[in-house]
Amino acid sequence: MKFYLASGFQNKKAVNYVSEKLIAAGYVHTYDWTKNDRASTLEELKVIGEAEKNAILASDVVIIILPGGKGSHIELGIALGREKKIFLYSADEKVNDFDTTSTFYHLPEVEQVIGTLDELVNKINSYFSELYPKVK
Repeated sequence: MKFYLASGFQNKKAVNYVSEKLIAAGYVHTYDWTKNDRASTLEELKVIGEAEKNAILASDVVIIILPGGKGSHIELGIALGREKKIFLYSADEKVNDFDTTSTFYHLPEVEQVIGTLDELVNKINSYFSELYPKVK
């Protein structure tokens, strides 16, 4: 299983935590943008954008950790357009506040996970266990 994690730079610690847990479970992280410094030129933005887009396309699932950065919703759009399974993580119910939520957070291919990062990891593991049950 291949995954891509989208979020904002302010969530680097959470992104790295989830990535480490999923890699330890045998999954492949298609691109780790947390290893990048912030882009300082338009050319760097282009290179990073291409890498992130290609990583989303190569992924089986896209995980979005809220609050996202300015590119997170574009990444969500690419994933939706390519009919990827999406896990949308929020630590609390603010994601469902009617005045601020996005219509796209409530599509059938978007599975909201509200709670802890460990609950997110467990939900992803369960999803893939159902798709790829181990042969006994």
